[in-house]
Amino acid sequence: MPVQYRYLGRSGIKVSPLTLGTMMFGGQTDEATSHRIIDKAREQGINFIDTADVYNGGQSEVVTGTGIKAQRDHWVLATKFVNARGPGPNEGGQSRKWIIEGVEDSLRRLGTDYIDLLYFHRAVFDAPLGEAVRAIGDLIAQGKLRYFGVSNFRAWRIAEVAHLADRFGIDRPIASQPLYNIFNRVAEVEQLPGADFYGLGTVSYSPLARGVLTGKYDPDKAPAADTRAGRGDKRILETEWRPESLELARRIAAHARARGIDPTHFAIAWVLNNKLVTSTITGPRTEAHWDNYIGALDVTLTAEDEAFIDGLVTTGHASTPGFNDPGHPIEGRVARA
Repeated sequence: MPVQYRYLGRSGIKVSPLTLGTMMFGGQTDEATSHRIIDKAREQGINFIDTADVYNGGQSEVVTGTGIKAQRDHWVLATKFVNARGPGPNEGGQSRKWIIEGVEDSLRRLGTDYIDLLYFHRAVFDAPLGEAVRAIGDLIAQGKLRYFGVSNFRAWRIAEVAHLADRFGIDRPIASQPLYNIFNRVAEVEQLPGADFYGLGTVSYSPLARGVLTGKYDPDKAPAADTRAGRGDKRILETEWRPESLELARRIAAHARARGIDPTHFAIAWVLNNKLVTSTITGPRTEAHWDNYIGALDVTLTAEDEAFIDGLVTTGHASTPGFNDPGHPIEGRVARA
């Protein structure tokens, strides 16, 4: 089936519904394998690729840059800033100094003279947003960036960035990148509708809940050594690796297989079945992973599938009551003592 491209927010740029995530490139995924995945994705019609300055110490950007170099203009290339790149107090964050330095460094690693989309990787609670938005506007005016977006921003911050862009006379951000999957539907409360209202397309990440929704984990057995959980990956162990989610994954996989659908395809298709989602990021470690992910574009879900998931995880909630991701803390309680 030909890829059905979608406008990213209110911008004029069109992107594929699957984004090739490169977090493993230059690390667990070697350069040759990374380049084969990139070439295969391009041949399949994928045109959206996502990296970050901190992935594998910058090597993801290097490998991504060399992988897309021959077909640079085909790709909508996204990268990110904010996370620390060194021990100094200004080697990270969202100051004008760091944004300009970070973008110049990313351009060098990527081997390109422009970045299509630059994301704030996460919110910095105590830093001014205005300075960052103005700096990004300057870089867009210089031709080093085409667009910008936000990642892991609450809805009120999305609104504030949009208002600041209006005030400074620059184009609003065009993309919001939240965590969104069957196990974590919190983004449905405000992030997704907020982004849509302010003209941002949603490019969600972790549609497979870091692999748990593939159905490969048996809640009654230890994880295989070659899996993310089996390797002791910090992020999966503090987020999706929960008894409730493992059991739900088993039930979802059984439902999908009864429908003749691969569980991986089902989970990705569920994310894309939300009209407020423009694209979702799938980050393969192996070529076989990518070969599996792409099949999700051929899956159509039904109202019965939607109702089944709603019966397992209530809209707007996480699969485990009271769960919060420690990587993105809640900021609404500040103790007086």
